[in-house]
Amino acid sequence: MLQGVEEAWRLIVHVWWQFFDWVAVVSWWTLVVAWGVTLMLGSALGMGDSVWRFGLITVLIKIIARGKRRAELTAQEAEESAMVERLERKVAEARMEAMQAQIEPHFLFNTLASIDQLIEVDPPRASRVQKTLIRYLRAAMPKMRDGSSNSTLGQQLDLSTAFLEIMQIRMEDRLRVTVTVPDSLRPLPFPPMMLQTLVENSIKHGLEPKAAGGELHISARLLDARLSVTVRDTGVGFSGTPGNGVGLANIRERLRMLYGNTAELAIEVPEQGAQVSIILPMDYQPS
Repeated sequence: MLQGVEEAWRLIVHVWWQFFDWVAVVSWWTLVVAWGVTLMLGSALGMGDSVWRFGLITVLIKIIARGKRRAELTAQEAEESAMVERLERKVAEARMEAMQAQIEPHFLFNTLASIDQLIEVDPPRASRVQKTLIRYLRAAMPKMRDGSSNSTLGQQLDLSTAFLEIMQIRMEDRLRVTVTVPDSLRPLPFPPMMLQTLVENSIKHGLEPKAAGGELHISARLLDARLSVTVRDTGVGFSGTPGNGVGLANIRERLRMLYGNTAELAIEVPEQGAQVSIILPMDYQPS
């Protein structure tokens, strides 16, 4: 007996909520038609007053259920928006990893090729490059794998100067390097491998093709709450240097994913060589 009452109560509750949800989603026009049909049937059965009261109760339910339904739809939209945002972030991270994976072999293959060339013509210098490369990799590899945005300007500057030490052994007097970066700027966040790409471009496309070599200057400064990091060289410039657009396009895409439209890659063509700057907002947290 008690079990039968419980089952009947559960059925009533279930029917009630089904009715509640139906009233919530049905249009006002459908509700009016249903009410009119019910009123006619109720009047024929002598239950007109009860049908009117039921109609008024239905209107109140419609008003209440409409708010409930609106809240559910808002919650559903928020959940879907959060899911889309998570998926977009995962896609962006995957693309970041893919692009960084393109950068690392590029540097390693170039350096190993340099060692291979030096072994033939100057074994002692080849040995120095190899030892410098080992020191560089010991310091660089953990940082390369340490996420897409967990890096500082100081770390990236250390990696790039270590790379330049290797290139100076190879190019000797043809490469002269100067760095003008205040110590106060070294702790500032800076995306990994971007400075390295600019330095590699300057060496590969600007200074190496020039018989006399030249100078490479790295500088950084704060300008209107924005960090500007510049690599300038006195090489052959952008003309006649096909291929360096891939690295710059890579940087542009990574900046867009990390900072939206608040960061930029600025390219200038001085009288001699090339100048490229990465400009980041300091009040913006990379995504």
